[in-house]
Amino acid sequence: MIKLLSFAILCGLVFGENCTYPTHIRCWTDWFNSDDPSGAGDYERLPRIITENPGKICLKPVDIQARTQPGVEKDVIHQKDAESGFICRNQDQVNKMEKKCNDYRVRFSCHPPFCGGGVCWTKWFNRDRPTGTGDWEVLEPLRAENPGDICDDALYIEVVTADTLTPAISTGEIFHAYNPSYGFACRKKDQKSGYCRDYKVRFGCPCEN
Repeated sequence: MIKLLSFAILCGLVFGENCTYPTHIRCWTDWFNSDDPSGAGDYERLPRIITENPGKICLKPVDIQARTQPGVEKDVIHQKDAESGFICRNQDQVNKMEKKCNDYRVRFSCHPPFCGGGVCWTKWFNRDRPTGTGDWEVLEPLRAENPGDICDDALYIEVVTADTLTPAISTGEIFHAYNPSYGFACRKKDQKSGYCRDYKVRFGCPCEN
């Protein structure tokens, strides 16, 4: 793993985005809030966020999350993708008393080393087998079954096959979920073969001082 992370750092610093990481390890960046809905809406555009936060986000994220204050009314979202960012337009909010978006913040999923800090890995977990609808290695059930073994703010996830330790990204299977905030899911119905391999997962957490 040290070699893999060293490669990722070299890849990011020397070759920029023109390289392929040897695993499917991902982490989440910090939350960013570059705009508010006082104008035409809340526009959390990726290019602007990268410009305003140099070195804190990768140029080509693989996932995006948007969050507002809990309990607020849901909005009609115009756009949410990792390539462009997030857009909520005030003009689209037709069913609200006040036709105005809530104020959102966003974060992006990247390969190392863009999330910074030291990483400490959990043990491997394999709570499910692909005998039902697929292989579901979901974070919250894993936390419940292994109290104290997984941090509250997991940054990274790594997934390999249980038998040969092949990185999941190298199997050619399609994944329903693969991120450190949810966990991992491979559904049989998404595969041409009609089945999923058996996977195990581990999470990368901030190292305690």
